[in-house]
Amino acid sequence: MRAPMHARLHHAPTQTEMTGPAFGHGDIGPLDDDLIVNYAAAGAAAIGPRILVHGTLRDEQGRPLPGKLIEIWQANAGGRYRHVKDGYLAAIDPNFGGCGRCITRADGSYSFRTVQPGPYPWPNGGNDWRPAHIHFSVFGDGFAQRLITQMYFEGDPHIALCPIVQAVPSKAAVETLIARLDMAATVPMDIRAYRFDITLRGRDQTLFENRMEGG
Repeated sequence: MRAPMHARLHHAPTQTEMTGPAFGHGDIGPLDDDLIVNYAAAGAAAIGPRILVHGTLRDEQGRPLPGKLIEIWQANAGGRYRHVKDGYLAAIDPNFGGCGRCITRADGSYSFRTVQPGPYPWPNGGNDWRPAHIHFSVFGDGFAQRLITQMYFEGDPHIALCPIVQAVPSKAAVETLIARLDMAATVPMDIRAYRFDITLRGRDQTLFENRMEGG
């Protein structure tokens, strides 16, 4: 067993450690933004209502932010995460991994194909349920710059009942987390669309669960 004889040396992280390389399309696989098939067996697809989640990433001036990495993760259509510690009784979908990522386009837009997640019981409460939601991570210019939020769905009755949502003191802040049904982007006989725009700072800022690290 190793037994160090001297106290640990502390050093400030380098710029490379804090920011890392710029993200590019080489970091993204061709199916990373399609959760319907990105973990599915050949010829198979995830089970559940098919949806397109799309929007635009902007700064406080409303300017689009291209080239930014967005990651999402979510439960399956039954409300079950593909995680060994998820004890909910809903079945695991073997063709759904529940995570994806993309790079924002030149106009700041992004999109994901996925299935609408189901609500699930919140074990901290007696009979509390989480609304259907998708987790978002928005990265800045490096790995240390990351903002985290959640997206809910317009019209979900669980939003008004969820203790986590109700802990947000501002109704206006909650509204920034709700995606709106977008019939203009819906594909007939294929997929419904929800629009979820993300603003990083300013008066119209999306509510985030954390503060930006590293910059």
